[in-house]
Amino acid sequence: MSIRTSQNPTPGTAAGSPGRWNRLVGSIVEAALSPHPVDRYLELLDPMLTWRDLRGEIVRVEHPTPRTVRLTIRPTRQWRGHQAGQFVQLSVVIDGVRHTRCFSPANAAAGPDGDIELTITANDDGLVSKHLAAAARTGDVVGLSQADGEFALPETDPTSAVFISGGSGVTPVLSMLRTLVARGYAGPITFVHYARTASEVAYRTELAALAAEHPNLDLRMHHTREDDDGHFTAAHLDDIPGLADADVFVCGPRALMDAVAEAHAELGISQPLHSEAFTLAAPTVVDPDSVEGELTFSRSGATASNDGRPILDQAEAAGLSPEHGCRMGICFSCTAVKKSGCTRNVLTGETDTESDTQIQLCINAPVGSVDIEI
Repeated sequence: MSIRTSQNPTPGTAAGSPGRWNRLVGSIVEAALSPHPVDRYLELLDPMLTWRDLRGEIVRVEHPTPRTVRLTIRPTRQWRGHQAGQFVQLSVVIDGVRHTRCFSPANAAAGPDGDIELTITANDDGLVSKHLAAAARTGDVVGLSQADGEFALPETDPTSAVFISGGSGVTPVLSMLRTLVARGYAGPITFVHYARTASEVAYRTELAALAAEHPNLDLRMHHTREDDDGHFTAAHLDDIPGLADADVFVCGPRALMDAVAEAHAELGISQPLHSEAFTLAAPTVVDPDSVEGELTFSRSGATASNDGRPILDQAEAAGLSPEHGCRMGICFSCTAVKKSGCTRNVLTGETDTESDTQIQLCINAPVGSVDIEI
């Protein structure tokens, strides 16, 4: 690895500033330990001792319902905090393969020193969610990303806030509710939540306590398998103070999102509808021997015609220099997020069509067009 230095300091940065020296020392250390990045060695001493990687230690595990697990995670020093409504990417290794999924913190917006609270529903077809529900233990270390996402509270307080959620979609809007409460918001708040049964409401106790403590909070719970009118209708928004000018936030299953959007338009609410949904794309039918399509390296902006070789080889041929080590699928140094497309594991022959998942570049070849975040 070569180290580039500059005679002139970066504009606005003193030549001897701590940040510049930290970056320089880090580069020297990583170069000395090449081909493996320094974090691969530090994790042998302590998984939470990292130079660049953001990770988190699970410090508390709860099961508020039979189908959910609540994790309190303490991030490493790289964590920059989160805004209410944002999500993080959490990664775990299952049977030797690293998998990444997006989850929204449920705690109020917090800075770099705050923990992260994730409540995860174990879906029948959710590999990661089922694994965490069954196997997560205090002391486990998981991979994390910085918080991201555009689903957020407005910069100025709304005149009236309406939160609508279904199932696991409760977490980002609960974060917003907790954030408003924490900063003493005095306007009317309406929180409408949908679950199959009362026993499946992961935050039933917490929501009831907030409603009891704050008279401006109107809590409306609906149970789709127990109530005659359990599914959303516009009538569920009756008598909300300031509804015509309210900021309405919705997160949940697609059917709920669509119904709320229709009601929002019919009621003529002046503020735009704020929405967030995590939905799985339909599986893509692919020919595992296909070498057609194009590789998109979304972070660098480069593209290349797929020639069938592993992504690491094709990235290097395109002039990129992804981090890597063994080139045999052992060290996990060359993992990156596949944004979309299908890949084939050249060792096992298995194909993977999941989006937003981490893969090893050295042992996965693109099948058709693939977007990889390098």
